[in-house]
Amino acid sequence: MSSFFSIYTETPWDGLKTNQLTQVKLMSLKDLFKTFPVVEQAFFEDVLSKVYNQNQYSWMETIKRIVGPSKEDYDISFFNLVWAFDKDNRMYQLLFQKLEEKEKSQAVLVALAPPELGRLFAQFKSEALHRVLSLLNTPESIKFLMILAPKGKSIAEERQLFPVNKAQAAKLKRIQTLGEMPNIAGQWFPSFEPRCPICNEPLVHLSNLNYKVGFGQLVCPKCGYKKT
Repeated sequence: MSSFFSIYTETPWDGLKTNQLTQVKLMSLKDLFKTFPVVEQAFFEDVLSKVYNQNQYSWMETIKRIVGPSKEDYDISFFNLVWAFDKDNRMYQLLFQKLEEKEKSQAVLVALAPPELGRLFAQFKSEALHRVLSLLNTPESIKFLMILAPKGKSIAEERQLFPVNKAQAAKLKRIQTLGEMPNIAGQWFPSFEPRCPICNEPLVHLSNLNYKVGFGQLVCPKCGYKKT
């Protein structure tokens, strides 16, 4: 059975003139990949550059709430939704979560729609993802592309929709301190940076070109240990 993320967003197609929210459901990539694919910052830099010189590309702050497959609310500040149609009227909805709080950060792809795109990824894995990312950065192939970003605080935080006991309060404090998402039973993207088993130094990703996607290689900057 597939699991889904629900994104609640203001409606960009009406010029943000209404207060109504639209619910967008995307399939979690835990149903397709054993490990969530990492997307390099170069992809996002290329897309953002086109916002300024291509009429069909736009960026808006509209996301107000993100609910996970287990009905858990997420901190929206780390998420972006890419919503696009190509010239063949195929739709792409890709939900990304940044790995770090800093502006230039890698991200992981955590959910997508429509189901046809999910089936494509299930069959061709990283090759399909790389082709889709390249397509999204090709203006002559895109009818429109919107980058939807968080707008203020999540409505769950504003309205205090989720109860907070002592354990949850400790978790929320840790999230705020680290600026990262929680790791739920090890089934999601990593929430704490991996460390070298030899010297305990944080592992870093080897640099990738052409926004190479996949699961990459980690290296210890101190002792040189490598983990693939």
